[in-house]
Amino acid sequence: MQGKMKNENSIQYPACASCRLAASKRICMAENGTGPKNCPTLTREDILQRANEEYDAKALREFARQASIQEAECYANRHERPYVLQPVKTRIEEICEFAKKMGYRRLGLAFCIGLTNEARMLEEILTLQGFETISAVCKAGRTPKETIGIKDEEKIYQGNDESMCNPVFQAILLNHEKTEFNIALGLCVGHDSLFFKYSDAPTTVLAVKDRVTGHNPLAALYLSGSYYQKLKAPKE
Repeated sequence: MQGKMKNENSIQYPACASCRLAASKRICMAENGTGPKNCPTLTREDILQRANEEYDAKALREFARQASIQEAECYANRHERPYVLQPVKTRIEEICEFAKKMGYRRLGLAFCIGLTNEARMLEEILTLQGFETISAVCKAGRTPKETIGIKDEEKIYQGNDESMCNPVFQAILLNHEKTEFNIALGLCVGHDSLFFKYSDAPTTVLAVKDRVTGHNPLAALYLSGSYYQKLKAPKE
């Protein structure tokens, strides 16, 4: 429905992104809250119960518990009343602290070759924090793009040999090295999905790739009402 806002009450599938209620009024946030007709908290109770039963597994429960503790520890002075959010930790600090909470020592790093310098800096930080880092660049293995049916006109550098990004190799390589927790750094759209699919260890993301915004993809959202209005006028 181009050019018009979706009517949240006419949508039958979950669409939390379209909810216009203030956080304090939402049923997902407040005991006496409410929600639109398509609110999954109100309409998908069977699925919610099935999901919550997964936390009965000891390992999953502990992972979720430590993640929730880490979330809270990213804010200072939580005892103050009235409380105003005071964030104090960067993403890198969060990753290191969470890994230590879980007792992980061997971390995997799957990164894009375009972020080699950033990967080197991250590896140094992780080492200084006491971790063993197993890293795999996206081009590892030098598998030709022709292997997956890429034509010359579909390459970046046409007329040249070009190695494909191989997130499946990155994941299986880290699996072989028995990493306990993986970090994805700048993998391309789609390639990151394949890495997540094939990775045995749980994976977190330090940064995603956005070639235009200096790896800050939210910039395009923030500017979608001004300089990036073209995002709201998709091509046919």
